[in-house]
Amino acid sequence: MTSKAYVLRQSPLPAQNLGSPANPTPIPTDTAGNLLGRDLCSMRDLTPEEVHCILDTAQQIKAQPQQYRHALESKQLVLFFEKESLRTRLTFETGINTLGGSAIFVDQTGSRLGQRESLSDVAHNLERWMDAIVLRTYAHETITSMAQYAGIPVINALSDIEHPCQTLADMLTLQERFGDLRGLRLAYLGDGNNVAHSLMLAAAQLGMHCVLATPPHYGPAPEYLAAAQAIAATTGGTVEWIHDPQQAATGADAIYTDVWTSMGKEQEMEQRNQACQPFQVNQDMMALAAPHAVFMHCLPAHREDEVTAEVLDGPQSVVFDQAENRMHAQKAILLLLLGGASETGSGDLREGYAATRVAPGPRKRSQLPSFS
Repeated sequence: MTSKAYVLRQSPLPAQNLGSPANPTPIPTDTAGNLLGRDLCSMRDLTPEEVHCILDTAQQIKAQPQQYRHALESKQLVLFFEKESLRTRLTFETGINTLGGSAIFVDQTGSRLGQRESLSDVAHNLERWMDAIVLRTYAHETITSMAQYAGIPVINALSDIEHPCQTLADMLTLQERFGDLRGLRLAYLGDGNNVAHSLMLAAAQLGMHCVLATPPHYGPAPEYLAAAQAIAATTGGTVEWIHDPQQAATGADAIYTDVWTSMGKEQEMEQRNQACQPFQVNQDMMALAAPHAVFMHCLPAHREDEVTAEVLDGPQSVVFDQAENRMHAQKAILLLLLGGASETGSGDLREGYAATRVAPGPRKRSQLPSFS
């Protein structure tokens, strides 16, 4: 099957068509204002317009980083990580530093958040000192509970259910490569995990055609699949779950995979490897995709398991573009949630931020959009 995207584009767009220091994409300030003071716990916290706003903002920051070096001056970011990290920690720390703020890292790999002190008490302390909280946790409920209690923005840097920051970087990478993502065919092969959940939501929000191919017992959570399909029905996209990796890969503009065994599920590794082996992305699988197709992986990767070295290190791989774009996407998230401005005053988001910042105490989330 040939994707609509392939009919519209026979090759990737030149990078200069997507914004440059001489011609950056303006930040849509009306939509940006809606994000001030908000949390990012899930891709479902965002409307399609807000996803576009984050991507456009990331593109502009990436094109003109020097214009944003003081945008978040004196802002304080705290990172609590229950899981090990390379890309997530460094890109958040580098991102806030290059926007003029600073980051404090708290290692929670030895104990879970909420064990020593209640999440409510932690949140009410942090909101007195910090401007935003970044969490990388096992349980998604840790993130949503922190967001409920804290009067400052809470950002999901990975949970067992979602990975929205990774997905926004992935969409930025695809946008740089292909331009308008409407009609683009994205195939995800392997375990229907947290990355798969966020990917299919974002693909739906952007009007893409997303096909998830997983073993029968390792599919996405039914509620996330239903939510993504509901969003897609409003944007002209589609979201499909199947069990045939070759069918998913055929005609794809991008093939994405992730590790078959996520952190915390190591005891299932043997059975997962056996079930997912037919879903390995190798050269034969890539040959089914469109000639211009790219290979994507959130990293770290296990060569010769979910992907062969030939593909991961080959010319179609954009995995290090994705890794780089983690920083740019997260800078956009921080800028939009905390308020900031370029040195030229373009896209000033600071005006009115004080009015949107929630006073210390329980956070009201009933006004946030819901696609469930």
